[in-house]
Amino acid sequence: MQTSESFRLSALLSFSGGLQDAYTYNVRAKVFANAQTGNLVLMSQNFLEGNLMQGLHYVCPLFSFALGVFVAERIESRFKSTRNLHWRQIILLVEIFTLILVGFLPSTMNLPANMLVSFSCALQLQTFRKVRGYGYASTMCIGNLRSGTESLSCYLRSKDKNSLKKALHFYGIIFVFSLGAGVGGVLSGFLGIHTICLSGAILFCVMLMMQKENTTITFSPFSHILSYSVQERRRDYDTTSYRGDWR
Repeated sequence: MQTSESFRLSALLSFSGGLQDAYTYNVRAKVFANAQTGNLVLMSQNFLEGNLMQGLHYVCPLFSFALGVFVAERIESRFKSTRNLHWRQIILLVEIFTLILVGFLPSTMNLPANMLVSFSCALQLQTFRKVRGYGYASTMCIGNLRSGTESLSCYLRSKDKNSLKKALHFYGIIFVFSLGAGVGGVLSGFLGIHTICLSGAILFCVMLMMQKENTTITFSPFSHILSYSVQERRRDYDTTSYRGDWR
């Protein structure tokens, strides 16, 4: 199993995702960083009511979110074969820098702050898409709730323990996301605009967890004769202590 798919790492990402959503809603003019459907609804409502400037507060994060997905895909394509630093760690570095920057933007710059948080959320959503092999979202709940409930229904019908295990993973992620949102909401009252820096610190811990699992495969004296396919790497290094994130 890839490090990026472990429940522990996914839980940290979900906690961070919940915190980010609570932060932008409570501190940055009630805009959702992750829930773009909510932004779309509020954007349309404000435009139809003639509140053009207020509508822009919701449309800009939409474009920023789309840009984040685009950038994440380009980083993966460009750096996926890099051996010294995993492409997911590169994206985490971009996220950390972005969120810390947001933590120091004054309240008069809520619009660019929300755009940057939405950009960061999109990077994370595009980059980390599985927990223990199950497709999930670390920055929102609706898909996880659907998948978890579907798996629970399958378990109740067939008594398949794998379905129950899958359901518990999804519900666990939802619980951690909710916990992150609650903590973010409470801390926003004390730390204000700086609350988002906590999310950056959590992502830094995630990056360290991935770094711990990385190997020094590039320093192997035999690396120049090995194929670089996933299957052959795993076969050739099966007797070593390597547990890296291959994707």
